[in-house]
Amino acid sequence: MTQAAQWQKSSFSEGGDGNTCVELAATSPTTLHLRESDTPDTELTTTNTPLAHLIHTLKSDLFHTA
Repeated sequence: MTQAAQWQKSSFSEGGDGNTCVELAATSPTTLHLRESDTPDTELTTTNTPLAHLIHTLKSDLFHTA
């Protein structure tokens, strides 16, 4: 039996009940799922290390878009 994911919204998401939120859920100690609340059927699955590297890069402003 598969346990339902417990989704948590980012503290940086807009307030209220809108669908402009990034959500994160852990389904095991090493498996993490990310989704946007306006498209909840589309998920990105990753592990702790790659997500930590992404967050570090974003916080360090090393990720630039053209």
